Amino acid sequence: MRMRPRLGLLTTTHAVNDFYQGAVPVVLPFLVIERGYGYAAASGFTLAATFLSSLLQPAFGILADRVRRGWLIAVGMLVAGLGIGLSGVTGEYWLTWCAIAVSGIGVAAYHPEAARAARDASGGSARGMSWFSVGGTLGSAGAALVVAPVLGGTGLAGTPLLALPALVLAVVTLPLLRSRTVTVEAVPPPVTGRDDWRAFGWLTAVVVVRSVIAYGVHSFLALLLISRFQVSDVAATLAVLAYTGTGVAGTLLGGRMADRLGRVATVRIGLALCPPGAIGLMVAPNLGLALLAAVVIGLGVFIPFAVDVTLGQEYLPGRIGTASGVTLGLSVSAGGVVAPLLGLLADAHGLVTVFAVMACVPLAGLAVCRFLPETRSRKGSS
Repeated sequence: MRMRPRLGLLTTTHAVNDFYQGAVPVVLPFLVIERGYGYAAASGFTLAATFLSSLLQPAFGILADRVRRGWLIAVGMLVAGLGIGLSGVTGEYWLTWCAIAVSGIGVAAYHPEAARAARDASGGSARGMSWFSVGGTLGSAGAALVVAPVLGGTGLAGTPLLALPALVLAVVTLPLLRSRTVTVEAVPPPVTGRDDWRAFGWLTAVVVVRSVIAYGVHSFLALLLISRFQVSDVAATLAVLAYTGTGVAGTLLGGRMADRLGRVATVRIGLALCPPGAIGLMVAPNLGLALLAAVVIGLGVFIPFAVDVTLGQEYLPGRIGTASGVTLGLSVSAGGVVAPLLGLLADAHGLVTVFAVMACVPLAGLAVCRFLPETRSRKGSS
C-alpha cells in the first residue's frame, strides 16, 4: 500500500502528538532530581497525563460524531505540546501537575478526529490504519531519544524547547486540515449496519487488557533486565528501544494480517504471543534470550494496536468518533492508570511477579475475544 498524502500528513501529526505522551515518563526523573519530589509525587504526574485523558476521550469522540472539526487535530496536538513545554518552568507542584494534565487533555482532543480522518483517508482498511497508528508508536518511542538529551543539557528550564515540534506542525497543518483540497484522495467508507454496543463493550475490555500489558512491559522491562542480568542502564534502554522498534513492525504486520486473516483472528494471535513472551522474560537464562522474549511480547502487544481501532469503528459505524476516541485513546492511556498499582506490586513482591501478571492478563483478553464478532476484511481498500 502506498500511503496517500493525507494519510501521510495524519501519520506525521500522530507522531508529534504522541511524542508528548511519551515525554512524560522521561521528564519525571528530572522533576525528581531537580525538585526533590518523591516517587508518590512523581506518579501523580503520570496520573495527571493519563487519567484525565482517559476520561475525556469518549467526550471528544462524541463531539467528533456530531460535528466534523478538523482543526481539533492541529489544536489538540498544539495543546499537548504547550502543556509539556510549560511543565518545567513552573516551580509549584500543582502548576506542574496542571501543565501535564493540560497536555493529556490535548492528546485526548486529538485522537478521535484524527482517527476518523485516517479511516476516511485509508478507505477503512486496517492496513491504512496501521500506518496511522505507527506514527503514534514512533512518536512515543522517540520521546526518549529527544527529551533526555535536551533536558540533560538545559535542565527543566529547557522544556519550552519541547513544544516547538507541535507549534511548527500546527502552523503548517491547520490551514491544510481546514481546507477541502486535501480531502480529494480521501474515500470515506460507507456507513452501513447498526451500532453494536455489546460487541464494542467487549472490545473495550480487550483494549484495556492490551494497554495494561503495553504499559507494564514498557515501564518495567529495563528494570527487570538490570535486576536479572546486571546490565548497564544504556544496555537496558537499548532493550526498551528494541521492544518499541518491534512494535512498529508489529503494528504494520497487524494491519496486513487483519485485511487477510480477519480482524478478530489477528487480535487473538497478538494476545496469544504475550504469555510466552512474558514467561521468557522471567526465565531466560541469558540476556540474548531475554531480548528475544522482548521481541515476542512486543509483537504480541502491537499486532492488535491498529486492528482494535478498526474493529471499534466497524462495530459503531454510526459513531466513528466515539469508537476512535475510546479504542485509540484507552489504548495509550488506560495502562498508565494501572501502572502505579504494578509499581506497588513490584515493591512488595519483585519485578518477576509483575511479569507473571503480564503473562496472565492476556488470557483474560483471549477469553473476551470469543464474544467479538468478526467483520469482513477490506482487501480491496489496501
